[in-house]
Amino acid sequence: MTVIVGLVHQQRVYLGGDSAGVAGYQITLRRDPKVFTNGPYAMGFTTSFRMGQLIHHAFKAPRPKGDLDRFMVTTFINTLRTCLKDGGWARKDNEQEQAGTFLVGVHGRLFAIDSDYQVGEPADGYAAVGCGDELALGALHATGALSMKPRARLAAALAAADHHSAGVSAPYTYARTP
Repeated sequence: MTVIVGLVHQQRVYLGGDSAGVAGYQITLRRDPKVFTNGPYAMGFTTSFRMGQLIHHAFKAPRPKGDLDRFMVTTFINTLRTCLKDGGWARKDNEQEQAGTFLVGVHGRLFAIDSDYQVGEPADGYAAVGCGDELALGALHATGALSMKPRARLAAALAAADHHSAGVSAPYTYARTP
């Protein structure tokens, strides 16, 4: 349970995330951030803190080269899969590998990685994942025509999800691509 929001602004990707750790009806505010940088990437995760810890601390993020779309769906994902397997987190269900859901920003582009390792790029230039994603997407859409700075838009989206979702809670953390 969480919300991670991201947007592209002037060739840079900005991410924000909440601090909720949720199990059933229990919520714990976590100090370890759900959004961070790793090499040239800004990343934010949902699904599992263990998965996020591996992506943050164990994932040797490969440097993008060549066609970025091709790179993300091949080299990036294959390196990520290896990291999650080595860290004991990757799952198999009916012989299909499963991971978690997260956002990745690199070279001014925002990608959403789904649990089946598919790589999507939102045409709107913003995205949200987690239990508060629909609430945050509404706020990102509504603020798109306003003259707000990226962090203010992310804060508005996080606050909307926090206000209306039991699985989202402040404080918020932020990251951006270098």
